[in-house]
Amino acid sequence: MRKIILSLLGVLLIIGAFFASKAIVASNQRTRPKPKKVIKTVFVEDAVNGVVPIEISANGNLVAQRRLEIFSEVQGVLQKGSKLFKPGQEYRKGQTLLSLNSSEYYASVQSQKSALYDQITSIMPDLRLDYPEAYPKWQAYLNNFDVSKATPPLPEITSEKEGYFISGRNIQTAYFNVKNLEQRLGKYRITAPFTGVLTEALVTEGTLVRSGQKLGEFIDTNLYELEVAISKNYADLLKVNNEVALSTIDGEETYTGKVTRVNGNIDQASQTINAYIEVKGEGLREGVYLEAVLQAKEEQEAIALPRGLLQPNNELFMVRDSILDVIKVNPVYFSDKEVIVKGIPEGTKIVSKPVPGAYAGMLVKIYSDKESSQEEAE
Repeated sequence: MRKIILSLLGVLLIIGAFFASKAIVASNQRTRPKPKKVIKTVFVEDAVNGVVPIEISANGNLVAQRRLEIFSEVQGVLQKGSKLFKPGQEYRKGQTLLSLNSSEYYASVQSQKSALYDQITSIMPDLRLDYPEAYPKWQAYLNNFDVSKATPPLPEITSEKEGYFISGRNIQTAYFNVKNLEQRLGKYRITAPFTGVLTEALVTEGTLVRSGQKLGEFIDTNLYELEVAISKNYADLLKVNNEVALSTIDGEETYTGKVTRVNGNIDQASQTINAYIEVKGEGLREGVYLEAVLQAKEEQEAIALPRGLLQPNNELFMVRDSILDVIKVNPVYFSDKEVIVKGIPEGTKIVSKPVPGAYAGMLVKIYSDKESSQEEAE
């Protein structure tokens, strides 16, 4: 009897445990909540077509627009001048940059002048007898002849016979020989063709200078030029006299220049075209690095947008009745950060900031300043 009772209790315990476990399992079942429909908020702006300037960025180093490389055409010893021939020395237009010792050559020129004077003097008796009408002007020429000054031009020959007579006595040959020597004598002294600064000096006082030797470099500090390389795709957009905004690399100094020349040849290696920008202003120095923004042209009926908004196949996202849609556009120019597009109808609500996972037909909500201010107040 005891075994029977224990067996019945065991069976009842197993049955109770079975139903208890089913009740526990049934009580732990939860209903899955229905997913909420998420509506993304987008930023939009109304399309306003207008005139958009196309700007091309470039950079380069300044160089002096007027540069003189000084070479010697004669030989001599460099003499001491009123100013030291050293880099950084300033000279005004017409001042002597340097002069070479020309005493020996000067004596030779004076000798040739005297010989010319003697030749003309020797023909005066014949002129007086055979060509009395020409005698006064030649006598006046001799009276005004000064060996220490530049040789004056010969009197004008007024008759054919007078010309034959003067040529037969080699007067004109002697005159032009003297003028040639005077021209060469002037090369012993080099003057500044413009106001500027000496940037390089390769000789010092007492140096024996030889013909063809480079002596230094002289630049005009009032006007500089910036050479920039522009992609060949924009070659047709560049125009001479276009204004250019220039700035230093730190942006502290700004200048305004203009395009003076555009090279007609494209560099085959880099496929770029060189443009030259003229600029002047205080604080500019040769070698200064500047960044330039060229106003290439103005695009009519266009809009400038961030490049990240342009989708493949030249499409943009727009909002129509709370639904995201796409519109086909015509991009006309790409810069580093922006794209200029055409073909957007006026007033179209263009998405102004990228939307992750966006697709055509997506339900969206337009961001409103009023809603944000209400949320902040709550």
